Amino acid sequence: MKEIIPRYNEEAVKKDLSRKMVFVAGSRQVGKTTLAKDLIEKSGGSVKKWYMNWDTAEDRERIIQEHFPGGKGLLALDEIHKYSRWRQVVKGLYDKRGTELHILVTGSAKLDHYRHGGDSLQGRYHFHRLHPLSLAELKTHTLSDLEHLLHYGGFPEPFLLGSEKETKRWSREYRTRLIREDLQDLERVKDIAMIEHMVLRLPDLVGSPLSINALREDLQVSHKTAARWLMILENLYMIFRIYPFGAPKIRAVKKEAKHYHMDWTVVKETGVRFENLTACHLLKWCHFKEDTEGCDMELKYFRDIDKREVDFVITEEGHPIHFIECKKSHRGKNIAMRYLKQRFPKARATQIFLGHGKEYVDKEGIYSQPATDFFASLV
Repeated sequence: MKEIIPRYNEEAVKKDLSRKMVFVAGSRQVGKTTLAKDLIEKSGGSVKKWYMNWDTAEDRERIIQEHFPGGKGLLALDEIHKYSRWRQVVKGLYDKRGTELHILVTGSAKLDHYRHGGDSLQGRYHFHRLHPLSLAELKTHTLSDLEHLLHYGGFPEPFLLGSEKETKRWSREYRTRLIREDLQDLERVKDIAMIEHMVLRLPDLVGSPLSINALREDLQVSHKTAARWLMILENLYMIFRIYPFGAPKIRAVKKEAKHYHMDWTVVKETGVRFENLTACHLLKWCHFKEDTEGCDMELKYFRDIDKREVDFVITEEGHPIHFIECKKSHRGKNIAMRYLKQRFPKARATQIFLGHGKEYVDKEGIYSQPATDFFASLV
């Protein structure tokens, strides 16, 4: 495996940097710093001069004093959202030196969420989300590579190491640092131990509608507290939730969301982990379409009051364009998929499976496709 893998949105980020500031957000250790430094070097700049990280004492002092390098270049400001005045700083920098500076802001929390006051940056930046590695990004569609991704996760460090022991160590350290460092930098939370307890509990609940009420009872906290903690974990890109797809012509449930982890190795059962990996691949594609083309995409799931279920529904401008069901083998058909296909005949319906096999389409227009081929068609 290559030690540095070119990231799927690098060209889009470079293009947007020529017009405005670019904010790149994503999970801790997903590759934002590597992307930033790579872009600086490819622009002909020195990383030592043009890369500044809020978590480094020397850089933090320079950012607070607004001592930025002079001249033309690509300036990368990493984790600056932890500074309460970050929005004012980057706005002033862009307004004064926007013609000579290309400004890249990266962070492991939702840069469009944490707004600690100051003037709006509306119209001054493009927003991109960086996701873990996917099969298409690896430019492969072999089953062995998919199994490697499934086993070691999509974060560059454990993926490239390819060691079960190192993957477990990395995952534990990732969780600890995110909760005990990043979370405390951004949120006023006292009971860190209870949040860590919730994080350990969540992988067992992947794939099913997540009842905040049941979680609240398990943790013995209020509904409001449990809901807030989940929102914090989302804002830190540790988990994400998808919501039910509902339409007038189907009797869909409209309440509980399902959740998934960016680090899918925390999910133990293979079938559920495969579903989590699929969710990450699909969300990455939806976000890429939104960030680069301005499309209105959403990833949802389907479940109705008669307990028919389909794992994923992709919508564009509120209309379903693709139904996806994932299975460990190619055997068996999902009856709920037929139900949805009959009611939304223009939407594509695909059942993907983990293993070898040929793609085919049945008489009802439902595709059956190896997951390797399906993922290779995404980003």
